Amino acid sequence: MQLQTNAPRKIITRTVWILSLVSLFTDMASEMLYPVMPLFLKHIGYTALFIGVLEGIAESVAGFSKSYFGKLSDNSGKRLPFVQLGYSLSAISKPMLAFFIYPWWIFLSRTIDRLGKGIRTGARDALLSDECAKENKARVFGFHRSMDTLGAVFGPAFALVYLYFNPDDYKTLFLIAFLPGLLAIIATLLIKEKKKPDVTVAQEKRPTAKVFAFASYWKHSPAPYKKLVTGLLLFALFNSSDVFLLLKMKESGLNDTAVIGVYIFYNLVFALLAYPIGILADRIGLKKIFITGLFVFSIVYTGFAFNKSMPVFFLLFFLYGVYAAATEGISKAWISNMVDKKDTATAIGTYSGFQSICAFIASSLCGLLWFNFGSMITFLITAGVTLMVIMYLAFFKRTNVSIS
Repeated sequence: MQLQTNAPRKIITRTVWILSLVSLFTDMASEMLYPVMPLFLKHIGYTALFIGVLEGIAESVAGFSKSYFGKLSDNSGKRLPFVQLGYSLSAISKPMLAFFIYPWWIFLSRTIDRLGKGIRTGARDALLSDECAKENKARVFGFHRSMDTLGAVFGPAFALVYLYFNPDDYKTLFLIAFLPGLLAIIATLLIKEKKKPDVTVAQEKRPTAKVFAFASYWKHSPAPYKKLVTGLLLFALFNSSDVFLLLKMKESGLNDTAVIGVYIFYNLVFALLAYPIGILADRIGLKKIFITGLFVFSIVYTGFAFNKSMPVFFLLFFLYGVYAAATEGISKAWISNMVDKKDTATAIGTYSGFQSICAFIASSLCGLLWFNFGSMITFLITAGVTLMVIMYLAFFKRTNVSIS
């Protein structure tokens, strides 16, 4: 009986597989454009400050909607409708950039894409959480992140080849990006959601979802959850969009092919390591792995502050892939282990809501610092704050406050 419980097929279920494939297709579409976006915006005359504000607002929309729709999902007891709608909106947003280059239109496209992410994230993560036991959550979330990030390998790889043969033909690429998004929508139709017979009774006792649901849930959330999320948000407050890493390489003299190539390499490392690091985290502790990831992050940003060499950029992005594999899926598994099962989508949405406020500040601040003081100061400040977050989490470990 024990052998059957630990069998891989029981841990990585059919639903986990389909959700992971859906994320792979969606990330392929998104990441086909993500490393291209700063190059495209630079090409049509927009500044680093505009790019920072654009990313900040887009991520804020995602965060606010994550909390609201996460609460709606928990209240209704349904996950699949939110997953399907969210992935559909993200797919629709991709070809929009092919038609106009007005600032308001670019903002609208990015906002629709991030709104789709906000609608689906809490419900999708709750589905993943429902599919596994507590001792296997890092593995399942790690597997999902691994598959998701494979899309971030295939997408930029396609973009790299396409732009090599069709230099500066960004608009056609935006249209092509709709195709993997369409495959993601089709794949969501294969998911079968488990029925919850007691939803009606539970729903009567639960508060109505609000746009600022994350603020309401925070007041009543468990103390360990608050302690962990406080540290994560301090980190998010200075952790700007990855777009600025790509801009740094461009600033250092690398061409579009080199920039996208290094980004593909990073995502490949992330994809290959997310699942095994998830398994390791289940064995030795989520906190240890997460703190290690943050330490690697601080090294990477310090390196970016001074480096202009292509080989060193590869090394830094290898380490950046290690950081991402050790933190992104782990943080969600960590949070889901702290809260009541019925509040999973709300808890993750709450964290995402606050995180997106921080993301808006971080990306806007990064653009402002970069514009006025250059990239070195920007990266060094982020590296320093990350070390403070590490000490914060380590302090609670020493004083035996349980946040794991």
